[in-house]
Amino acid sequence: MTTFGAVRVLVVGGGPAGSTAATLLAREGLDVTLLEKEVFPRYHIGESLLPALLPVLDLIGAREKVEAFGFQFKGGGHFSWGNEAWDLTFGDLPGWEADYSYQVTRADFDHLLLEHAKSQGVKVVEGAEVKRIEFDGDRPRAAVWRPADGSAGEREMAFDHLIDASGRAGLMVNRHLRSRRFHETFKNVAVWGYWSGAKELPIGPKGAIAVSSVPHGWLWGIPLHDDRLSVGLVTHQTDFKAKRDSGLDVEQIYRIGLEECPLVGDLLSSAERVSPLRVEQDYSYTADRFCGPGYYLCGDSACFLDPLLSTGVHLAMYSATLAAACLASTVRGEFSEQVASDHYEETYRNAYLRYLVVISNLYQQYRGKESYFWEAQRLTRRDCTDADMKQAFTEIVSGIEDLRDARMTLEVALEAVTRAHSHMVSVRRKRPAGGRPVTMQVGQDELTQARFKLFNSGKMGFFTPEDVRSSELYVVTEPRLGLARQER
Repeated sequence: MTTFGAVRVLVVGGGPAGSTAATLLAREGLDVTLLEKEVFPRYHIGESLLPALLPVLDLIGAREKVEAFGFQFKGGGHFSWGNEAWDLTFGDLPGWEADYSYQVTRADFDHLLLEHAKSQGVKVVEGAEVKRIEFDGDRPRAAVWRPADGSAGEREMAFDHLIDASGRAGLMVNRHLRSRRFHETFKNVAVWGYWSGAKELPIGPKGAIAVSSVPHGWLWGIPLHDDRLSVGLVTHQTDFKAKRDSGLDVEQIYRIGLEECPLVGDLLSSAERVSPLRVEQDYSYTADRFCGPGYYLCGDSACFLDPLLSTGVHLAMYSATLAAACLASTVRGEFSEQVASDHYEETYRNAYLRYLVVISNLYQQYRGKESYFWEAQRLTRRDCTDADMKQAFTEIVSGIEDLRDARMTLEVALEAVTRAHSHMVSVRRKRPAGGRPVTMQVGQDELTQARFKLFNSGKMGFFTPEDVRSSELYVVTEPRLGLARQER
């Protein structure tokens, strides 16, 4: 085995989470090495992004590169959900700093971020498969890896801190901690492919994602810059298995879903599918803990929920920013490792729990549908305990069960993205002459007032805002990335 010199931080995985964390830490002056199993560019699903990523792109210095690439502009979405249809325009939502995002080919987007990480001083090794982690007690201390093509023997790299951004593969969780559990709620199957020559969506904001419910699930339609349309069907494992047992193949199941959706069907009326179908299942899961002694789990290595609200890349870059801030403050001695990791665990899990509840609520908007799919997306105590919700948040959970208007519910969900990300990156970016951070205040808009009205009416019953413990720490980006303590 070949032994390499120790590095301060080892990042495993070169997707958006790994590239973001590595870039931020390198810009803070840390010695960072990133090991990525694949050689980029490589294919990945998760093409529809949210405006919340723009402040992170600014923070890592990559926004101009992303803007210059020419990805499809995304001004929002069009939703046909049950018997209702509406447009969601990013610029109309209160509190958003940006009124657009992108629909991206992830091979290009991820490659761009990884190349940017290299330009910021990150030592990147592609085609490097990490086989296992060596521990000193509970603390990871070295990675054993080898070229993914098997051309050479094992090599060992020691490190002080580990960022596990290995995605769904879950290096730490699956191989060592054995702490990943799959959701009882979202046991869905996604089937998707790419079409050329599709019509442009005649309604909705410019470059909008189209989301449409069907009797046994829902469909997405995502326009890409290369004149392709990504079209996917999401259905429950039970429905999928029943169709397979009846003799239908994946192609036929996919076609039936398209035929049940006039909106997407019309877009594809003169189009040709130019890719084989891809299938994923068992993609909704969480780790029991998102960090530990000397390590942080970022992005999909920690958790993934569901593609409905396009939160995958957002949570990846959100968690990477948070982990980098926690680690940078730890290395500089500003906070103990335990305090920083506790903050990471609480903050990241709260963001995850918001989406867990909101997405479940969106699926439950139409309980009258005569389909197992819609009833199956109900939270169980295994997915989200009363204690979890009590700790996680007030504003999103409060009133969410009483909001029966689908559009209002979706706006609450997307506002949650804004609030979470504003707290992470934007809330204390400007400082007055005296040097004290200024907190960005999100206005008491109609949605906020509606939530508190419902909350104070006692309809929820299981906790009050004062019961929810919020962290005393927050992320600062100036003059350096790190943590600071809120003044009481």
